[in-house]
Amino acid sequence: MNWSPLNITVRVGCNLVYETTVQTSVLFVLKPRLEGRVLVMQERLSFGIGLPSYEYQDSHGNITYRSTFMPGKNEIRHDALVAVSSLPDSREIRGNIVPVGQLPHELLRYTLPSRYCDSDKLMNFAWNQFGQIQHGLPRVQAICDWVHNNIEYRYGSGRPDLSASEVIARRHGVCRDFAHAVIALCRAFNLPARYVTGHLPDIGFIDPGTPMDFHAYCEVYLGQEWLTFDARYNIPRIGRVKVAHGADAVDGAFATIYGEANLTYFQVWAYQVNPQQVSVGDPVDLSKRMDGNQTVRLS
Repeated sequence: MNWSPLNITVRVGCNLVYETTVQTSVLFVLKPRLEGRVLVMQERLSFGIGLPSYEYQDSHGNITYRSTFMPGKNEIRHDALVAVSSLPDSREIRGNIVPVGQLPHELLRYTLPSRYCDSDKLMNFAWNQFGQIQHGLPRVQAICDWVHNNIEYRYGSGRPDLSASEVIARRHGVCRDFAHAVIALCRAFNLPARYVTGHLPDIGFIDPGTPMDFHAYCEVYLGQEWLTFDARYNIPRIGRVKVAHGADAVDGAFATIYGEANLTYFQVWAYQVNPQQVSVGDPVDLSKRMDGNQTVRLS
């Protein structure tokens, strides 16, 4: 990956409140992954009244916290200032496209069907739709173009049980559905593709006016590295803060609850700030926001 200055500061985080009547085991994946063009400058994570948590890395290398909710209200808060590059998602491919028989063995799992990316059910559709397009970046971009143009984004329409083939059949969904569709179609051509969750501020982009939320997109292995693709917007974006990646949304869930717990409050933030004016723990104050328009302002 080419070097680039980390010249923009993004504040990312969330405030989650769960209520339960019994002790309940939980997993949380909330901290940014320490990879790529990011640097965590400040960070704070608290689990309220829950039992002490401990940190580990899951099988995909995601920073995971294991804890227990206590009966009553449990509040989880994550807040971080992260330095990111002002460069948009890269489309530069270094090296030749690697055939599946020569892929590093640790990437092979990202070529296989998974719970939500049922590429085996989409094989005929994929080859009929994209089989004549040049393998590699042209084919991946054609897949993203098709998903962007043929799947309607409907805020709040997501369901936890929808697979890529079902999303393509019903023709609407949310960001995780767009990601699953692209991943499954790429895997139909033996292209390693993985699901990504994180934060996407509106740097150089008009604020769409919807509530801030976690965002899902995907990465495809082309040449010698993973490149980011996001069919929801379908243009390179600036300032992504990656939290987790995996085979599909099972691996990218910000919370996994082993039992019954009601989510009673949900707030997420991701916006550019001046690090000399904002610190973690400060109230979320969008009047100090530096993004949400087409101007890219460096910190």
